[in-house]
Amino acid sequence: MKAGFKLLFITLPVAAIGAGALAFVVLTSAPPTQTPLTERATTVRVISARERAITPEITGFGLVSPARTFEAIAQVSGTADYVNPDLRKGAILPAGAIILRLSPVDFNLAIAQAKANIRAAEARLAELAVSQANQSAALSIETEALQLKQGDLARVETLFSGGTVSQSALDTVRSGVLAQRQKVLSIQSTLALVPTQREVQQEQIAVYRASLETASLNLARTELKLPFAARVATTSVETGQYVRAGQTAAVLNGVRMAEVEAQVSLAAMRDLMHFNNPDASLFSGDPTLIKEVLRQLGLVAEVRLSLGQDTLIWDARVDRISDTIDPQAGTLGVIVQVESAYSGAEPGTRPPLTKGMFVEVALTAAPVRGMVIPRSALHNGEVLVVDADNRLATVPVTPYLVQDARVLIAEGLTEGQQVIVSDLSPVIQGMLLTAILDDALMADLAK
Repeated sequence: MKAGFKLLFITLPVAAIGAGALAFVVLTSAPPTQTPLTERATTVRVISARERAITPEITGFGLVSPARTFEAIAQVSGTADYVNPDLRKGAILPAGAIILRLSPVDFNLAIAQAKANIRAAEARLAELAVSQANQSAALSIETEALQLKQGDLARVETLFSGGTVSQSALDTVRSGVLAQRQKVLSIQSTLALVPTQREVQQEQIAVYRASLETASLNLARTELKLPFAARVATTSVETGQYVRAGQTAAVLNGVRMAEVEAQVSLAAMRDLMHFNNPDASLFSGDPTLIKEVLRQLGLVAEVRLSLGQDTLIWDARVDRISDTIDPQAGTLGVIVQVESAYSGAEPGTRPPLTKGMFVEVALTAAPVRGMVIPRSALHNGEVLVVDADNRLATVPVTPYLVQDARVLIAEGLTEGQQVIVSDLSPVIQGMLLTAILDDALMADLAK
């Protein structure tokens, strides 16, 4: 206890001396110098707003199909005498190639029979003309004989009235007149039937000629020719096989033109048509004018096929709109046609545009001009810019077209205005900035 008091008596004076020394230093020292605060600038990347042209484009995907398909359907029945040796799946046949030829024997017999029937009917018609001439001559003779007998009857009746001729003699002469009149009436009846008989024969000849025409057509139908150059898709006939009328012997796909029905966004298609300023008078509600409407819109199409790192392109044209809309995906079928789908094909480098290829279809409208900025620079209808005092400002803008990573501004930006493309956080209105021009991005926007 005594040792504690001794320690307390020693430390208290030392503490008092130290506190006094500290107070003396504080009271006699000069105040510290104050450094004024300076505003720090934030470095941002910017682009200079420039008026450029953007080509509005929408894309869709679909499968390639032939624009024309030929089904070799037998129109008559018969045995296949000849089948084109190149009629095999995948083979390409030229226009006019004979695909199939059926036996012509039955049809040649039908032609011969029809010709014989015509000759027989014409002979009967000639016979009828001769008979008419003979009957006319006989009628003239019998009419003259009737007149003579009627004269005899008149004389006998006069004698009978004078009592010089008996009743039996009068009856005999009268019977002769009646018999002669019957002959004349018979010949007249025969001649009256001649025009009808002639018409019957003429109609019969017409029937036989129609049969001849049918037989000739059927003979021509025994040969199936390819109307255009095509590639064999399927075949189901061999030489010696009996082919029924209506049977499909082969299916061939045209090689000159291909089609693609691409599914594109209905909203995107509407916007694309709007960019081309269509003539409202064309939309009269007449569905038969839709092809003319598409032509007036002037849409440009191309078909793209991706093969690894390469993309092959074919020029195309918009031909028509599909008859259905996918309600779930909200897509519309746009059918484009590619002329000369096989032209320019190079083995191992560029394949022809053939059935079943999955391709991309791009539809473009006329170029549109305006201020072009990156899509990332647009924030809820506003753009961040560096003003004349190198401070941040927000500018409300009106976007007109969004194309991939670019936006075309219709209103709000002026030429040369510095648009911020950096991702700023936080964004403080009026904050001091140091702008660095992004040359790479500028070059990319100019493409």
